[in-house]
Amino acid sequence: MSAARFVRPYTITAGRTQATVDLPLEATLRRQPKDIDAGLSSGAVRILGMCDTRSVAEVSALVSMPIGVVRVLLSDLVEQGNVSVQATITANSSRDERLELIERTLRGLRNY
Repeated sequence: MSAARFVRPYTITAGRTQATVDLPLEATLRRQPKDIDAGLSSGAVRILGMCDTRSVAEVSALVSMPIGVVRVLLSDLVEQGNVSVQATITANSSRDERLELIERTLRGLRNY
């Protein structure tokens, strides 16, 4: 049996620590119908494969990567047009928008 390999997070993100796109933990991700760029890292490809109709937090858990790393790679995928982020609530969100988020969350939990 071989020893487990540990890869430092900054090697996965090319030294970047901040996402360029605001990605709340609860934001739902949608994969866009687009050819996968051959230049994507293996980590970005793994994330892309998990992101349709899942939240940022779920994707992080499913790919077993730290949330900060996932946010950086997801922001790249969003900027490249591979992933879109479904709007989440803000301080100015209406009651209906807040209820919709709760309902989406419950649907996701039921399907899980």
